[in-house]
Amino acid sequence: METFCNAAELAAGLAEIEHSPATNGVLRAIAIRPEKEERLSLTSCELSAEGGAHGDHWAKGCWLSLPDGRPHPDAQLTLMNSRCIALIARDESRWPLAGDNLFVDLDLSCKNLSPGDRLQIGPVILEITPQAHNGCAKFARRFGTAALQFVNSPEGKAQRLRGIYARVVQPGKISVGDAVVKL
Repeated sequence: METFCNAAELAAGLAEIEHSPATNGVLRAIAIRPEKEERLSLTSCELSAEGGAHGDHWAKGCWLSLPDGRPHPDAQLTLMNSRCIALIARDESRWPLAGDNLFVDLDLSCKNLSPGDRLQIGPVILEITPQAHNGCAKFARRFGTAALQFVNSPEGKAQRLRGIYARVVQPGKISVGDAVVKL
């Protein structure tokens, strides 16, 4: 049985998350979901408008679809603050359980990033989409009820602790350790 963080531990870790860099960060981890409930950690990954994170199930179908049935680009990639997942998951091997694709040491807050803003990771350019990314029952099962309440609290939503969605504007290959630059 996993031991989850309690509310006091999560609250104590918020200051570290808030000190994430605003403009020049680092890609700390990459994960894809080849199939439902399957996670694979990668050291590098191709990203494209057609395939999202290559190998991720987004391209096969998404919870959010266009009228013609194709997966919606506003839910193409998910980014989560690496300091937040480090606090919540406690062990880096558990980061992929969050279901996000890119774990970045960058301030993802509403104050720092707005829909339409762009990030560059290696040669890739991503655009932040307006789609909300919220914690759900699966997140609570994997990380505990306190973690769900933490990311979905008013402060958690302002900081976007659960993460953000982005779409690929310029394709390419990214690797763990690449700079993440707010353009």
